[in-house]
Amino acid sequence: MSDRVLITPFVLDERCEELDSLLETDWRLNNPGLPAGDRRGRLSALHHPIAEFVARTIAGGDRPIAIAGDCCTAIGVVAGLQRASLDPVLVWLDAHGDFNTWETTPSGFLGGMPLAMLVGRGEQTLVNAMEAEPVPEVRVILTDGRDLDPGEREALASSAVHHIGDTSALLDHPLMARTMYVHFDADIVNPLDAPAMSYRAEGGPSADELRSTFRSLSRTGRVAGEQDPYKSRSVMRLGKR
Repeated sequence: MSDRVLITPFVLDERCEELDSLLETDWRLNNPGLPAGDRRGRLSALHHPIAEFVARTIAGGDRPIAIAGDCCTAIGVVAGLQRASLDPVLVWLDAHGDFNTWETTPSGFLGGMPLAMLVGRGEQTLVNAMEAEPVPEVRVILTDGRDLDPGEREALASSAVHHIGDTSALLDHPLMARTMYVHFDADIVNPLDAPAMSYRAEGGPSADELRSTFRSLSRTGRVAGEQDPYKSRSVMRLGKR
């Protein structure tokens, strides 16, 4: 199995030319012309090629890796996995929960909602546009999710999502014996190791700890797909396998 990489150089629907500098010769670029109109429609135009890339890569016997500027692109990845008839455990490595809805968010930031969207909570426009099915909460692991808004924390606590605060305990979870989709948001890294984060959260695992975790995940042979929302050039090496 070979890794196939797609870069989507956008933060939500805004072009991020910095991501272009990451391109390697055999990596693909997702840069469609975005339609006029509202943000959700523009985001869906970005997510469709991601879903197609993921489904096509898996059909070819390879593993898709999606690098993008925000976590909402995970919706495209999940849609692609479902199109490929895969139903993996969703492993969400992030300093934040991304579990807000319009009822809980204090900021109104759409990028703080994608995990909630994927399990069928709150805003569903982007999920429906991909014709994706909600991921059952019992098949979702959030780690470490140390920076949560009050309403988001309550929603997580009352959900069936498995919230593992200590990343080092991830590999011992029973769900890790199944095929998995690994979503890695670089802001999970302790800012002492990676200070150039857009949404800095104090604490968290070190770069070395996460590198060890990724090596262990890779050795399982059960990673069906990966996504790395780009937040800091200094830690992108963690996402290269």
